[in-house]
Amino acid sequence: MILRQFLHADPVGVSYLFGCGGKASAAVVDPVGDIAPYLRAAKDTGMRILYVVDTHIHADHASAGRSLAEAAQAEYVLFAGAEAFPAFHGVGDGEVLPLGNVTAEVLHTPGHTPEHICLLVTDRTRAEEPWFVLTGHTLMVGDVGRTELASDVESGALELFRSLLRLKALPDYVEVLPGAFAGSVCGRSLSGRPMSTIGFEKRHNAAFRIEDEQEFVRAMSKDLPPPVGAAELRAANAGRPAV
Repeated sequence: MILRQFLHADPVGVSYLFGCGGKASAAVVDPVGDIAPYLRAAKDTGMRILYVVDTHIHADHASAGRSLAEAAQAEYVLFAGAEAFPAFHGVGDGEVLPLGNVTAEVLHTPGHTPEHICLLVTDRTRAEEPWFVLTGHTLMVGDVGRTELASDVESGALELFRSLLRLKALPDYVEVLPGAFAGSVCGRSLSGRPMSTIGFEKRHNAAFRIEDEQEFVRAMSKDLPPPVGAAELRAANAGRPAV
């Protein structure tokens, strides 16, 4: 397994390159800004980028996904139900992206946005159990993603609550690699630490710990930071005019 984490300060976010060095197969998740660092990292590790994945249609920054996919001659990946143009490689819940000895299983986790996905990653040279999950803005260190950027707060929160139950069911040792950390407007109590585990978040993430659905909905309706330009950014990333 090769894994590279890219921390961005403006806008705040986290991107990843991961894959199988032995089979020279990689994926990039949630790229932001200049695409050169991703291409350079792939070259330095001897891997070809096969997939560029956006975990969702972002509302807090301009995605570099399509431009990187074009430059790398890779598939640009979104959830199959995403309302985005032009064409993309649509993936469904339970689908597996093969990367040599590494696999990434798609988990459809709506709530932050309807099309949000997580990637559950396994390195079969190490074990048959999953190693880490790339959670985008569904679950982050210290908080979960806000739910009103692509729908209303309540319906988004209901979906997110059910999505989080899927993540809670993962083994405690599974590492959480999120798409944002402290400073992002996509969460309210985010930690500055850009990685964790399912078990740690179950114990210390106040939103993730809530077991009652209606209590969760109420909690998600409080203390939301202003979503500056969110509708416009989401429309631009989807390739459609802002409503």
